[in-house]
Amino acid sequence: MLIVCTLVIQLTFAQNISINEGSGFFRVKGNKNHEKDSITVFYHQPKKFTKNSKYLIVLPGAGRNANDYRDSWIEISEKYNVLIIALSYPEKTYDYGNYHLAGTVKDLDFSRGVSFKKGTNQVHINEDVIKFNFNENKKDWIFTDFDRIFKLVKRITKSNQKTYDMFGHSAGGQILHRFALLYPNSKADKILASNAGTYTFPDHETKFPFGIKNTGISTKWLKNSFKKNLILFLGELDNKTETRGRMLRSKTVDKQGVGRIDRGRNFYKFSKTFANKTKINFSWKLVEIPNVGHDYKQMAKAAGEYLYIER
Repeated sequence: MLIVCTLVIQLTFAQNISINEGSGFFRVKGNKNHEKDSITVFYHQPKKFTKNSKYLIVLPGAGRNANDYRDSWIEISEKYNVLIIALSYPEKTYDYGNYHLAGTVKDLDFSRGVSFKKGTNQVHINEDVIKFNFNENKKDWIFTDFDRIFKLVKRITKSNQKTYDMFGHSAGGQILHRFALLYPNSKADKILASNAGTYTFPDHETKFPFGIKNTGISTKWLKNSFKKNLILFLGELDNKTETRGRMLRSKTVDKQGVGRIDRGRNFYKFSKTFANKTKINFSWKLVEIPNVGHDYKQMAKAAGEYLYIER
């Protein structure tokens, strides 16, 4: 793999960053709630990069291995002349509530009410034991990082781009469907949420994070959400027999389905039905990739062709 990287990084995060052809990384500080924490940005700039090249922000799964995710996009980057920006949020400072749920909850305590089924990938949670509050302060949500980092890279590369695309797999897919649902006024264009394990349904009767009860998200707000170019990107074989990746189970989340593909299908169906009943224009899409399970490399390859092949 070609690595060409010249970066000058000040530990105070007041950076003078240079992005050059090839693969490299730099660090930026977190948002208001994480100003003392850092996000590592792994990038790949293609050989034929110009001011008109597209941008793709990539979010990894629970392993936070953004460097591997970046590498899985290099072939697409070079083929379609796309600048790849993969974000690594360290688990030490961005736990489940701050990553999978994007900082939309606070006071989350997993010290009780969580059990792991031996010999499986299943994690069971007792909703009667685990307590938390919805975080109404949107400045704490990691969604704010995406536009901010896009603007930073756009300035460094002197780009003409006004929007960016996104791809997130597994935990990254959880983040991105919530991004479209809860934070629709971003500069993101196409948002591919791939193989998410759980979903936040636009359901005012179900408590967050599996619905939007008590979040203040109104039907009027959802008009903007449903306008976003959200693509539910599902692997056909990411079903109840798939053993890769952690699978959250609870009395509420199991109503979404048992396998990830069932949960994704049901989320899309519920959302589309909600939009039809409330007479809201619905732009979301559902795309299923045949013969692929919970595999970020194969999903990335399919996503690259979906996003950038000329139709």
